[in-house]
Amino acid sequence: MQITQSLHSALLISNLEKSQHFYSTVLGLSKIDRELKFPGIWYQVGNFQIHLILAATVIPDAVDCDKLGRNRHLAFSVINLEAAKHQLIAHNCPVQMSASGRSALFTQDPDGNIIELSEQ
Repeated sequence: MQITQSLHSALLISNLEKSQHFYSTVLGLSKIDRELKFPGIWYQVGNFQIHLILAATVIPDAVDCDKLGRNRHLAFSVINLEAAKHQLIAHNCPVQMSASGRSALFTQDPDGNIIELSEQ
């Protein structure tokens, strides 16, 4: 087997409106127009997609709330981490700077899914 690229990650969400606001408005991701046979939203990030799937129950799985980076998370590169931080704060999103000292931060979507933003 030879894996050549990552295609997508699927995250469970409990509210389409709140999730669309977070991923479209706060993070500024590009939504993919799709005819889905179930409630959800797809986003394109370069050659990668995020599939948000509406679920009756979403259980946040963070095991270390003091260090969000030590939990399952998606990581994205940003051009300006300080601008990203201000955008998150302006939308009342949690922000936790990376404990490693590198130029990165962690936030959570409305369902507790953890997102890392790192300045490359």
